[in-house]
Amino acid sequence: MERTPVVFIHGAWLHALSWESWAERFASRGFLALAPGWPGEAAAASDVRKSPEPLGGIGLDALTDHYAEIVRSFETAPVIVGHSVGGLIAQHLITADVGRAAVAIAPAPINGVLIDDVPPPGAAARLSCSAEHDPAGRLVSLSAEQFHRVFANTVKAEESDLLFDRYAVPAPRRLLADIGCTGAPRSPRAVADVANPERGPLLLISGQEDRLVPDAATRAVYKQYGDTTAVTDLKQFADRGHSLVVDGGWRFVADYVLGWLDGYGIRGHPTEG
Repeated sequence: MERTPVVFIHGAWLHALSWESWAERFASRGFLALAPGWPGEAAAASDVRKSPEPLGGIGLDALTDHYAEIVRSFETAPVIVGHSVGGLIAQHLITADVGRAAVAIAPAPINGVLIDDVPPPGAAARLSCSAEHDPAGRLVSLSAEQFHRVFANTVKAEESDLLFDRYAVPAPRRLLADIGCTGAPRSPRAVADVANPERGPLLLISGQEDRLVPDAATRAVYKQYGDTTAVTDLKQFADRGHSLVVDGGWRFVADYVLGWLDGYGIRGHPTEG
């Protein structure tokens, strides 16, 4: 029986293994779950931290093309689930009619929406200025303390440290610039065709306590889809931060996504029910 593919796209400062629990959960529901890493990404976060240089030149264009090629490689159009920058890419692809449906979790904003009113915009911008850089200035690394303060602020320090050790990696400064986190002009790829009426369903998810991509930014993006007849839904998770896909409450989010997909007839085995 043919299974519906799901392609998971991780965002800045996380490794592809951040989707490991999600992939297992979706596979248990019959989906063909894949979490392909970024170009040049090593198999473990610890390996990336030791030798992060292959990530240094990655920008939004390269990431978008990388995942577009993966999504288009399936005979059955996949569901696209993205977090942070991955959520931006998921929107860009689904509104370009690439993929069957998309879920954008705490997504980096599209179409000129600002993360907040702090210039340059957002906590990500402040981190890009204060976080550690490699000698060439191409990578931005978070300390465990910064990760807890901004990324995993709704969990205890002990849990945040465990998440940091397993999943945290440096982010390319070029990518942060492309999404508007350094005050530089955004990439032309940091957009989505919000008016496309023919695309598949889209779900936007926010965390009420997210300090990196505030709930207000995700709601502002949601309003941009107001004039299209295509399905666009919004879900806020109370008391959750940017780590909502990896911390102890990940399953509540994953199961909500599974239920949302099921509500639109998108199941692991298309002939189910």
